[in-house]
Amino acid sequence: MSSVSDQSPAATGSASGASYAAAGVDIEAGDRAVELMKEWVKKTQRPEVLGGLGGFAGLFDASALKRFERPLLASATDGVGTKVDIARQLGVYDTIGHDLVAMVMDDIVVCGAEPLFMTDYICVGKVHPERVAAIVKGIAEGCVLAGCALVGGETAEHPGLLGPDDFDVAGAGTGVVEADQLLGPDRIRTGDAVIAMAASGLHSNGYSLVRHVLFDRANLRLDQHVEEFGRTLGEELLEPTKIYSLDCLTLTKSARVHAFSHITGGGLAANLARVIPDGLHAVVDRGTWTPAPVFDLVGRTGGVERLELEKTLNMGVGMMAIVPEESAEVALSVLADRGVDAWVAGEITERGDRTTGAELIGDYAS
Repeated sequence: MSSVSDQSPAATGSASGASYAAAGVDIEAGDRAVELMKEWVKKTQRPEVLGGLGGFAGLFDASALKRFERPLLASATDGVGTKVDIARQLGVYDTIGHDLVAMVMDDIVVCGAEPLFMTDYICVGKVHPERVAAIVKGIAEGCVLAGCALVGGETAEHPGLLGPDDFDVAGAGTGVVEADQLLGPDRIRTGDAVIAMAASGLHSNGYSLVRHVLFDRANLRLDQHVEEFGRTLGEELLEPTKIYSLDCLTLTKSARVHAFSHITGGGLAANLARVIPDGLHAVVDRGTWTPAPVFDLVGRTGGVERLELEKTLNMGVGMMAIVPEESAEVALSVLADRGVDAWVAGEITERGDRTTGAELIGDYAS
């Protein structure tokens, strides 16, 4: 999590020669950022983590996996997309990390894997130590919510490629699942219930469309109060992505679960279809929920057709669980105890002559 340093003569320079600092890279600022972020990274530590910040690699004691008969490692990598521009414009940097952890670790938990550890990559035009530390603070808080450790990362300064206030974030994570507990399409059966878990908002997908509609076409402002939201537009758009990892793991320990689907880019139907086996079909009834006002604002303001919205945005559902019909009531009770708003949104049927693995039917509840 420190800036890349280059100790060649050309980099160190002299009073009359070129220097790394003159080229726009501030090593001292990078070191200061590392010092500021240490306290937050420490909060994510699991007993399997060895060492601290400053090494070339994060260390995780793999002997902890001996408790598994046949451990399968699950890995994922992702970013936050153009949502980072909302954070930049608002000058709010301590929530975007929640989005990053959610995008990575909620992909990992889909197969039933327990999140173990994560690394991050923060690319900036200019290192502002407090700003970088705030981003890492958000990542660390997200890791705590996901139950994983933040074992390392990198902050890279790219002057000339990015503006002084520009930045981007990415991350990679690893989890583990017992082979005979692996979730996925082969477990799904006709008659299974499809349970939807409410999203906290737009999450971290579709912001290119959202920004185009709300700012380029409608000329709305981030500081503009929106009555339907009860807060400013910027606050709504920056709402962190919900992290479902521990909710899903708790569910697998308390009820029978056949599969999960993380609803991200591509929308609800396309992501759900990814876990539906050949020969079966998921039917989801729009009438079982009402999307939050932000989805209506984007659609109405931009004249975006419903199908276009649905293949771009999550429409209010961030995660789906597929469970046997007789387990649905227990599953809903477990999620309710954890404060997760969830409901039965559909079922698994025979595919028949359908060409896709999932579809939405009916109209949204008003």
